[in-house]
Amino acid sequence: MKLCRIETPDGIKPAMIDVDGAARDLTQHLTDIELATMAPAALDQLRDVDVTALPVITGRFAPVINDIRRILCIGLNYSDHAAEAGMDVPDHPILFSKLCAATGANDPIIIPKDSEKTDWEVELAVVIGTKAQHVSEADALSHVAGYATFNDVSERAFQIEFGGQWVKGKSCDSFAPIGPYLVTADEVPDPQNLDLWLDVNGTRRQTGNTRTMVFSVAEIISFLSRFMTLLPGDVIATGTPPGVGMGFKPPVYLQPGDVVELGIEGLGDQRQEVIKFNG
Repeated sequence: MKLCRIETPDGIKPAMIDVDGAARDLTQHLTDIELATMAPAALDQLRDVDVTALPVITGRFAPVINDIRRILCIGLNYSDHAAEAGMDVPDHPILFSKLCAATGANDPIIIPKDSEKTDWEVELAVVIGTKAQHVSEADALSHVAGYATFNDVSERAFQIEFGGQWVKGKSCDSFAPIGPYLVTADEVPDPQNLDLWLDVNGTRRQTGNTRTMVFSVAEIISFLSRFMTLLPGDVIATGTPPGVGMGFKPPVYLQPGDVVELGIEGLGDQRQEVIKFNG
């Protein structure tokens, strides 16, 4: 299934994408796509819904879940991206967080005040569906509700040049576009074989495949579950392939008026207009 949330004149409505790519209104079956919707039994109930009997709705994509619990991110998880960043391939997954609210797939990217180095990162996002605590790699994927396209927008000066943790360069408003929809895990048989891409102003900047991850989705979930309990609604952004702006010589960063387009095979595309901070 492809589940999403659509902004309409009557508010945000839960929806399911049909075989033709149209959004179908799910409000007669549930009030929203939320943490409880990620439970296996809840997803099984939605699989029984006759999507062709639901009314078509149109509008802007909202974040795929209304109450994302945490956004956890893995850094330098593609060896060629680590190389372009001038950093060593890590021995263990590098964890950081994004503390901003998630935004919709096509919502604008806002260049933060005093920013000169706002960058892009296409990533596979994993949405946890059931509690994961000290899980093995063999069992890790059974805790996944689904997958989504994610743009880990980053401000490199804030991230690197002001000391401390990366989180300050990862958490500005608008820095977590997710979606357009959540694809349930049963429709993604191998999360380690998905093509990723990202364009800026029509020029291809990133091309990759999740098979070149340093740490697989299963390894990441198992590793994180040693140190924290993963719960429904947690989102894990699993790292980006090469081609980010800071890797170019000289670096290339986003400017107001730019358009960023990105996508992951089977998980849908995003399009974000870049605008200036106004405040």
